[in-house]
Amino acid sequence: MGVEVKVEGLTKSFGRQVIWEDVTLTLPKGEISVLLGPSGTGKSVFLKHLIGLLRPDRGHVYIEGHDVPNVSEKHLYEVRKMFGVLFQDGALFGSMTIYDNVAFPLREHTKKSESEVRKIAMEKLELTGLIGAEQKLPGEISGGMRKRAGLARALVLDPEILLFDEPDSGLDPVRTAYLNQLIVDLNAQIAATMLIVTHDINTARTVPDNIGLLYRRHLAMFGPREMLLSSQEPVVRQFLNARRQGPIGMAEEKDAAELEAEREDGDVMPSLPPIPPQIEPSNGVSRPTQRPAGDWLREHGVTPPPGSFSGEGSYANSTASTAPPATTERPRARVTESGRDNGEESSVRVLRGSPGTRRSSTSSKTTAAKKTPSPAAKKTGARGSSTGSSRRRNT
Repeated sequence: MGVEVKVEGLTKSFGRQVIWEDVTLTLPKGEISVLLGPSGTGKSVFLKHLIGLLRPDRGHVYIEGHDVPNVSEKHLYEVRKMFGVLFQDGALFGSMTIYDNVAFPLREHTKKSESEVRKIAMEKLELTGLIGAEQKLPGEISGGMRKRAGLARALVLDPEILLFDEPDSGLDPVRTAYLNQLIVDLNAQIAATMLIVTHDINTARTVPDNIGLLYRRHLAMFGPREMLLSSQEPVVRQFLNARRQGPIGMAEEKDAAELEAEREDGDVMPSLPPIPPQIEPSNGVSRPTQRPAGDWLREHGVTPPPGSFSGEGSYANSTASTAPPATTERPRARVTESGRDNGEESSVRVLRGSPGTRRSSTSSKTTAAKKTPSPAAKKTGARGSSTGSSRRRNT
């Protein structure tokens, strides 16, 4: 079972370069969260702070009563046993077979017999679809298989927290879809707290329970998936639409002259794409941390983009008698060509579940932009920082 990870006021710089400052968020116990952000915003650096590989200039990371930046080396060693990490390239030992790579943590950190080690390692290899490849070397298998081997190794110590550093990096869209399904299935089985750093928008829109966005050395927003996917914050809308129009530039942020030129040229912020259904476990049984489609939106009186949760059980059907009035501040969105669901999303089952399986309040983990907060953020009393200008297995 996962544990809560609470981050308070985390600030990090390398020399005079500030990476980010005053990052505050809570990764809820047993839930899947995604961290987005333009390249170079320190997402991987953030993961290294969670496991104590880097120490912040100031701030705290609380895990089961331990403040990771301030514990002794002995206690930090114990805290790290709670983590499983999937690195971008798998980080496998090239001279070891896949089996030996997966068995390595058990041999290094436990006193289990070799028969016990083999039983556990083979279970994880089967879970990640690698039975038959266990005697191969990392250089003899595909990139997707190396990713899954790295995931199997991350699972052998039954971690309570799983970190994924760009798990889709170097994978084609089909393999990414399989890996996304595997992550969801794993969460359903082991209920670990998961944090995924990714640039893949489809992953961010369909996998997690929560989404965060790093931008301009701050955490622009963090909160339930539907809150981010319906946000009117310019930086969120631009990133989720993958458009040039908006505050994000090639050098992370645009200056005032660029933004003014966009306005003069008539460039407008793209409309938000429809919110897709969240991926369900393969067995069709919703995870305890999932909320019914549109639940957060109904709770906060937010009207989603047209076409959201399309299909049986869609938002429109489920709110026929209880739909909230449209928010006057929110302009009516339209579906753009880039905002249409792709074929992969359209085959996903619509989220089902009981609202009672999750706490009713989201304010404790919601971080919204201070400057021009969205209507949803205002209603949750969300805390945040300034935005300024603001993957079923492969074959």
